[in-house]
Amino acid sequence: MKNIAVFGSTGSIGTQALSVAAFHRDEFSVKVIAANRNIDLVEMQIAEFSPEYVGICDESSAAELKRRCPKAKIVSGSDVNELCAISDIDTVVNGVSGFAGLFPLLSALKAGKTVALANKESIVCAHRIVNKMSRFGGRILPVDSEQSALFQCLEAGRREDVQSLILTASGGMFREFTVDQLKSVTPEMALHHPTWNMGRKITIDSSSLFNKGLELMEAGWLFDFPPDEIRIFIHPQSIVHSMVEFKDGSVIAQLAKPDMRLAIQYALTYPARIPSPLGGVSPALLSGITFQDPDSERFPAIRLAYEAFREGNSLPVAYNSANEIAVDRFINGELGFTEIACCVEYAMERIERITADSIEAVLELDNASRRLASEYKPTLRA
Repeated sequence: MKNIAVFGSTGSIGTQALSVAAFHRDEFSVKVIAANRNIDLVEMQIAEFSPEYVGICDESSAAELKRRCPKAKIVSGSDVNELCAISDIDTVVNGVSGFAGLFPLLSALKAGKTVALANKESIVCAHRIVNKMSRFGGRILPVDSEQSALFQCLEAGRREDVQSLILTASGGMFREFTVDQLKSVTPEMALHHPTWNMGRKITIDSSSLFNKGLELMEAGWLFDFPPDEIRIFIHPQSIVHSMVEFKDGSVIAQLAKPDMRLAIQYALTYPARIPSPLGGVSPALLSGITFQDPDSERFPAIRLAYEAFREGNSLPVAYNSANEIAVDRFINGELGFTEIACCVEYAMERIERITADSIEAVLELDNASRRLASEYKPTLRA
């Protein structure tokens, strides 16, 4: 029996992690769940999994949950992240979205825990800080399907024999759109993903390819590969989740259904594999798979990601944090779809160049990037 904590339990990753735990009640015990303020769903999760502790970041929501569930041990505010350090927790699932996911990650690693990580923003913005946590004995197992696939493929050979990492992207709903068509994309259109069931922001990021830009940087820093040794291909069928090319010309690929629960389960059971009710991939599906290069003219997110990755300090933070603001502005009708990239580029061009090697420096860059993205005015460039 493995004891797990699920942070972001009401989000896309968190609910799917709890689904895996429900599949295998003889394998996993949910000791902790933590969320921001969706106490209606948390209340149902308490009833189903009987966690030992419940974390609610929003203080007023925590007070209401205490009224509804008086027997539950509820922790609120900044103390929630300390639940990662509970002694009998084996694995912390970090499904907290956005920059906020950095803090439970650092708390868990400092406590020497294994972290099943779905929060790519924490690696992109604070990889230097996360690397310092290795001295405490914790480790990261990736949960994003692409990073999990790379992790699995890399086990097929030695690091020194790898030629390149190959990330795949579905390309989203608009991969065949012209520039003029992209300008007319609405939030309602962008929130519908053809193959994956994900949260609002990541669904839009998948359509703009900003999600793939974040994954590019995450892969480089998770697996210690430079930008020139990582490639991206559009693969609409979402069957091949990533590949690794070796020096002898062999390419190892990881294939699975487009369901995040498979990657979550592997992180929770690693290095073992256990049966899954989700099933495998039929070889008949392989006859129609395709790959193509991303078009950086129509989707500049990839170009900007390589630029940020090569700089490695201020620009990754600007890329991530400005994109969070830009997506919010797009959803609220302040920006067009193609203006998301313009807004991020605006912040990257103006952000101060400093070394992001402390929490204080990363927070300073995060705040500055959000301010720049908020002040961006749409131009004819979009």
